[in-house]
Amino acid sequence: MAIYTFNGKTPVIGKETWVAPSAYIIGDVNIGSRCWIGPGAVIRGDFGRIAIGDETAVEDGVVIHTPATVEIGRAVTIGHLALVHGSRVGDYAVVGMHATLGDNSVVGDWCIVAEHSLIKKNQVVPPNKLYAGSPAVEKGDITQEYREIMLMGKQMYVELAARYRSSLIPLGQPGAG
Repeated sequence: MAIYTFNGKTPVIGKETWVAPSAYIIGDVNIGSRCWIGPGAVIRGDFGRIAIGDETAVEDGVVIHTPATVEIGRAVTIGHLALVHGSRVGDYAVVGMHATLGDNSVVGDWCIVAEHSLIKKNQVVPPNKLYAGSPAVEKGDITQEYREIMLMGKQMYVELAARYRSSLIPLGQPGAG
């Protein structure tokens, strides 16, 4: 994994967190325990501070950057290729694949931001809401059924991090030898 001190700031990675060898974690970054940081993820705390809560999944190709601060809560799922820029994401939220969170945006606890959605600069998504579109608008409430599905997905990534730590084995270059 590519973890770099930058400008005197060194990333802190919590216990039992798995970070893909192809992920980049730079500077003022604090990642909680039992997280899963996927292949190609870029978490760049070079201009500002990034804090990621326990049991959060940052999927493949996600970019997290900030001119100030990014705060990502506990048990958040950030989908493949999403962009989180200078935002706050509450506990148990889901940010869908290819979604974009603009500067100073806020996504509340237990929210879902659908795939390919745009949360604009300074936009606030209230807790327990589903937002979709570009720009994103409210589509409904997060029901108990949604919560149960969300919790299963979050537990799946906690377990995946444990499996990757114990059983991912690099094989070297194909055709070598």
